[in-house]
Amino acid sequence: MRLSYSLGSLLTVEQVLACSKKLNEFKPDTVWIPETWGMENFSMLSLVSRENKFSKIGSSIINIYSRSPSLIAMGAVTVDTISNKRLILGLGTSSQPLVEDFHGDKFERPLKRMKEYVEIIRLILSGKTINYSGEIFSLKNFSLLIKPPRDAIPIYLAAVNQKMVELTWKIADGVIFYLRPKSEIKTTLAKMQNQKKIDVSLQIITCVNDDSEKAMIRAKKTLAFYVSVGKIYREFLASNGFENETKNIFEEYEKNGLQNNHELVSEAMVNELCIAGTPGECKTQLRQFRETGIDLPIIQFNPTDNVEDSFNLVTTTFSEESD
Repeated sequence: MRLSYSLGSLLTVEQVLACSKKLNEFKPDTVWIPETWGMENFSMLSLVSRENKFSKIGSSIINIYSRSPSLIAMGAVTVDTISNKRLILGLGTSSQPLVEDFHGDKFERPLKRMKEYVEIIRLILSGKTINYSGEIFSLKNFSLLIKPPRDAIPIYLAAVNQKMVELTWKIADGVIFYLRPKSEIKTTLAKMQNQKKIDVSLQIITCVNDDSEKAMIRAKKTLAFYVSVGKIYREFLASNGFENETKNIFEEYEKNGLQNNHELVSEAMVNELCIAGTPGECKTQLRQFRETGIDLPIIQFNPTDNVEDSFNLVTTTFSEESD
């Protein structure tokens, strides 16, 4: 069974590299590295590919407003060369606050922008000279100075709302889902995979501890953070069974910040969206996620104790789930 890990949300550069090296023992399908407003992604992907010799190396995700499509293609070819053809290029639109407040760009026409990005990146990766005329981007006589090690790199798109889901199934090799209730995943996949088969990955907030309550609290804090700062996730979850929880969590966040609003995250919410508990409980929960029809679970590592001990517990818990 395929399994992958996401490293970085709460880790230092050194910890990401140490965990990546540790995963050589287990050889998961993919090691995913996130990019938010901390570590730069292509740099980390290159370093991780040197520490981990076996897994594919995935970006989860590079947003399409902070770099031009040409620069993303250049970065992808560079990492694919360094990693010996192991890159999965994960792209997403990010969110309006991050794009506009952190990068100073306008969060406009995300669907059209994503379509043009994927078209341009694929053309550049072919190694040919590119002339492209779109509604957003125009390129003239662009060609890479280095030869791509392969003609195509798998492109996965992060998709939340239905229009992006539909676009993903039209143009991408895979999808990266996040914070989706199990019942919703089953319904979506039953519809979309009948149209076209793509690789379906799901990143799952994962907290493992011998003390089940400690793991549950860690998961609630992570969920509360995403509901508080992520409008797109908050609205999606509100429309998929968690309207009261998201409203209460966000209102408490606006009043008092993140200090205590995790207490308003229900256990039902954690059970639908996360893996949290003892090693035995977490194995069962992973199997439940697999039953939704996903192809590739992504274990989002959330330390519950010191990083080394937590990661040892997580990897031994799921060691039998990897190929």
